[in-house]
Amino acid sequence: MTKRRITLTIDADLLDEARAAVSDGDVSSVSAWVNQAMADKSENRRRLKALGEAIADYEAEFGKITDEELEERRRLDREEASQFRKEWQRQRAERELGA
Repeated sequence: MTKRRITLTIDADLLDEARAAVSDGDVSSVSAWVNQAMADKSENRRRLKALGEAIADYEAEFGKITDEELEERRRLDREEASQFRKEWQRQRAERELGA
């Protein structure tokens, strides 16, 4: 992929983080850090756009998703997360007892 040199103005704390990543060996350069951040942001934007289109298609076929449906999904997600957390803690306790 072709690279281009540009000038950027970056928040000082973010620049410090990028430099720390270079020092820690996580990336080869601040440019690589910024490049990866831009790639991640670009991918996230594409995914959000695709999700928006999928929701629009769903609602065109089945009708608008209601606030009540969203709240029910949130409730079910919380219940499932709680069950998962309990199971994970149980398994962790078993491993610690067995160790």
